[in-house]
Amino acid sequence: MRLQIKLYSGLLFLGLVLCLSACQAAEPCPECPELAPEPCPTTEPCPDCEICPQSLVVDVPYETQWVESGHADADSSAFRYWDDEGIVEASCATCHSASGYQDFLGADATARGSIENPHPVGNGLTCVTCHNEPATSLTNVIFPSGSEVSTSSGSARCMVCHQGRSAGNRLEAAIVAAGLSENRDAVSTDIRFYNIHYYAAAATLYGGAVNGGYQYAGKSYEAQNQHVSGFDSCIGCHDPHTLDVKVDQCRMCHQGVINSANLTDIRMSGSLVDYDGDGNNAEGIALEINGLQNLLLTTMQSYSLEITGSTIGYHPSAYPYFFIDLNTNGTVDEDEAKADNAFTTWTARLLAAAYNYQTSQKDTGAYAHNPKYVIQLLFDSAADLNTMLSSPQDLRAVQRDDAGHFNSSSASFRHWDPYGTIEARCARCHSADGLPTFLYNGVNIATQVSAGFTCSTCHDMLDFPDLYPVNQVSFPGGSTLSFGEDNNANLCLTCHQGQESTASVDQTLSAYENDLVNPDLRVINPHYLHTGATMFGSRAGGAYEYAGQIYIGRSPHIEIGTTCLVCHDAHSLQPQNEHCFVCHPGFSKPTDIRSTVVDFDGDTDTAEGLAGEITTLEDALLSAIQAYAISTTGVPIGYDALEYPYFFGDANQNGIFDNEEGAYRSWTPRLIRAAYNYQWVQNDSGAYAHNGLYIIQVLYDSIADLGTDMTAYIRP
Repeated sequence: MRLQIKLYSGLLFLGLVLCLSACQAAEPCPECPELAPEPCPTTEPCPDCEICPQSLVVDVPYETQWVESGHADADSSAFRYWDDEGIVEASCATCHSASGYQDFLGADATARGSIENPHPVGNGLTCVTCHNEPATSLTNVIFPSGSEVSTSSGSARCMVCHQGRSAGNRLEAAIVAAGLSENRDAVSTDIRFYNIHYYAAAATLYGGAVNGGYQYAGKSYEAQNQHVSGFDSCIGCHDPHTLDVKVDQCRMCHQGVINSANLTDIRMSGSLVDYDGDGNNAEGIALEINGLQNLLLTTMQSYSLEITGSTIGYHPSAYPYFFIDLNTNGTVDEDEAKADNAFTTWTARLLAAAYNYQTSQKDTGAYAHNPKYVIQLLFDSAADLNTMLSSPQDLRAVQRDDAGHFNSSSASFRHWDPYGTIEARCARCHSADGLPTFLYNGVNIATQVSAGFTCSTCHDMLDFPDLYPVNQVSFPGGSTLSFGEDNNANLCLTCHQGQESTASVDQTLSAYENDLVNPDLRVINPHYLHTGATMFGSRAGGAYEYAGQIYIGRSPHIEIGTTCLVCHDAHSLQPQNEHCFVCHPGFSKPTDIRSTVVDFDGDTDTAEGLAGEITTLEDALLSAIQAYAISTTGVPIGYDALEYPYFFGDANQNGIFDNEEGAYRSWTPRLIRAAYNYQWVQNDSGAYAHNGLYIIQVLYDSIADLGTDMTAYIRP
């Protein structure tokens, strides 16, 4: 658009006025009774009035970029769909008419946030559509689910339209209204297909925070996609005028990206699981999503045939998208993509899956906007349908969530959802920004709930890909320990050390008699995945070490060079088992490995792995704890590894936690020490490799302290 203002008529008018003023005839001299009349001044000659009109040319910034974008294409169906009606209805005008968008924002002096009247057809988006004060000042956007998002990135203008027109909770409300909430497999004509609409990128980006997809009860979902700061918003990643992805900025972190076509090849180090179960975890995350889409559609087809008697099919560009696959060839042929062949025998379960399938299809950039959220929706939909199939799909190789540090659904990151913030003492290890904050400041502050770690949690983004340097780490027992100066594994120790120690247990219990029940006492939980403290053994003093006993220090397992990062992949956290078998040939898995013939657990099996020896001693310790509880406190005790606070009253002595049984309250100091060590071993699943002999010492001493006959056992 080149704006040209031609001023011919205006300048001509102005010139004539000037000429006429100069050429006006002089008025007659008035009669003056007291003074002699004076001659009138000589009239100046009329000047030559030469008008030289010129065109005023104004360059519009970004015009060239804008004119090639979809927003400028006023002839597209997005703006011409309503030609037959002659107007764009009010419910559509916000996003399909420039004047409608201004109306919604209140830029036309009407109320903000609503449109009461239709708007003209073919009214494409222009500069003033988005460049006006109400638009530029917009920071809060309400999504179809009712959720409100606040942003200072300038992307709110985009999110008004790129949010879809439906939401998972609205679909659930329709299911309830149709009376299908109790029987989700009943066919009903009272429900219809719900379409999220098109290019709902913002709904994907904010994921579970705005409930764009259908989210299944009891499941946790990725909230806003935590991409690198500065590239986590619409205009952070897209040129606001061309709408193109800023590929040049993508390739700063993603090697191998040449153009936009390569973006589908991107796969982050934190997404190393095989989501679609095809055996390839190196393909781009976009292909993982595509594989899950195919899996879900296949499952929908099996379900629809078995439950409704009709096979469902999908057509990406023919409304209403889902049709009866009459010839059951797995696709919707053109002669099947007709309104009178639309799929109508919906159940609530099938409708929810179809909604999620369409949600994933209509955001072509979902793999970048929030891949984890879309993967969760697709997986949960297939799994839900699978429960009703007589011949279910094999989902054993399919995975929903990421590993360890990146598993946004795990309790490690979801525990604080009801509170909205992570308290300061937990933020170091349970939020994306907690660790760098601690390393820079030495303390933590409360922070927002996080969706797992990001690259910047461990990598210094100013010097990427270098990790934050850590030379030594302070442990809860008071020791300062290290794998060596500038060893990257020290960073792991910052979190993997537990929260308690021999010293803290002794301090808590020092005022109480060993075998006397006190209602003020509570079990002491050492915390979780305290691998670093196990590796350093007595030097860390993490497990409870009994007075008068000698304990192994740092694991003697290949003393020189063995660290977290030698044995584990830094991102998947999976053990690098191939390293084990270099020194331990003939074994199929690490748990089978042992390097001694001593029968520590007394079961006469000296061929079992060290892990087996530890498991037997664990069982023996739990039995000793239960026997002591009955004999000393008179109150039976039970254990459940999945239910906090793990130790419960076991009135029926069935050895398991029943819902009616509450937390154990008859603690003595001796019982707490033993329970602490039992929990220590339970919470380090790789203890047999991290420092197996140290763990056996701890278990042996705990059993002995409870008064058990130790004849069968051997202490290292």
